[in-house]
Amino acid sequence: MKSTEFERRRKQLMRMVGTGGIAILPAAPVRMRSRDVEYRYRQDSDFYYLTGFAEPEAVAVLVPGRPQGEYLLFCRERDPAKEQWDGSRAGQDGAIENFGADDAFPIDDIDDIIPGLIEGCERVYYTMGMYSDFDTRIADWVNSLRSGLSRGLHTPTEFVALDHLLHDMRLYKSRAEISAMRKSAKVAVEAHRRAMRITRPGMYEFEVEAEFRHEFRRSGAWVSYNPIVGGGANACTLHYVENGDVLQDGDLLLIDAGCELDYYASDITRTFPVNGRFNPEQRAVYEIVLEAQQAAIERTVKGNHWNDPHDAAVRVITKGLKKLGLLDGSLPKLIKDGAYRQFYMHRTGHWIGMDVHDVGDYKVGDEWRVLETGMVTTVEPGIYIPNKRNIPKRFRNIGIRIEDDVAVTTKGPDVLSKGLISDPDDIEALMQGA
Repeated sequence: MKSTEFERRRKQLMRMVGTGGIAILPAAPVRMRSRDVEYRYRQDSDFYYLTGFAEPEAVAVLVPGRPQGEYLLFCRERDPAKEQWDGSRAGQDGAIENFGADDAFPIDDIDDIIPGLIEGCERVYYTMGMYSDFDTRIADWVNSLRSGLSRGLHTPTEFVALDHLLHDMRLYKSRAEISAMRKSAKVAVEAHRRAMRITRPGMYEFEVEAEFRHEFRRSGAWVSYNPIVGGGANACTLHYVENGDVLQDGDLLLIDAGCELDYYASDITRTFPVNGRFNPEQRAVYEIVLEAQQAAIERTVKGNHWNDPHDAAVRVITKGLKKLGLLDGSLPKLIKDGAYRQFYMHRTGHWIGMDVHDVGDYKVGDEWRVLETGMVTTVEPGIYIPNKRNIPKRFRNIGIRIEDDVAVTTKGPDVLSKGLISDPDDIEALMQGA
């Protein structure tokens, strides 16, 4: 992402904060995996969205209208001895030269500087509840100012939830962001194609998962969430991540896997036969889910409400289940009663962007949000048929989900992951090397 993109975002946020406000954003802390072993560091999405700065132990401060500089970055100092162990640091010079800060200070000086910045402001914009340790520091800084009221110190009169402004900004993706998400989707598409080509009965689910991780890393990407690789009955567990069973001849394999590339996520699901051939019942259910997804994508257009794609998918799925004999009754009543929920228990999509389940409200007041240009959502209907006595044996343990990432544009839905086949005939042909 170009530096001008981060600068544009900061300026947009500062216009909303306005003169007299101050916005404070801490970097994500380092997390420990076990004893003295750390998780791979991943920057806080809000922080990175505004700064492009990927180091820990940093705080970004925006003070609109401040003559000495509106964008301040507190970060670690250069330290050759520590950099020998942990890698290079930008330092204060790098924060200014490479990351666009108007001024930069050592992170250890933050307690001496930020209270003075807050003192001259009427409003403090900050996201409470994300990092409890930093919440305490914010409270300490304000309390220190309040204790000096008798000496004429000024205290802000209002605290404003920064995430309310920032997350609405993040909901609308720029051209640069859509381009980044398209690249992320392209990597994930190749990984799914790879999985279809290599899957055979007798393999372990984790062997297929390994193919995804290989494809992601060779493209400079990481998994954006723990991959779901579920064969047979495991496909009916929505968040199955054990990925430890042997793939059986005659079963379906559901794979929900995406990657994160340059801080932008993809989220794609495909379901296909382990042996390369759908049996009649599997194909019948699959075609219902595919039709539901196509109907939902058609409704993912500017001016529709967020819930319209879900309603379209529900109608197709309920009608299809009724035709298969798995539901009985009139279509309107089955939909009204939610009879489909025993087989389709989740919604048809979620926002996606820097986070897999990205930020942004789904409702404005009591009404579903209107879809607008720049919004990006997944479209992922599914049918999951449990192993129950009241269900014909030939349908039991069939779990199918088909998911793509779709951007709302002025020209209609733009499927960012459209390079991945979903037609059952095409899937069989790919798996059989045709």
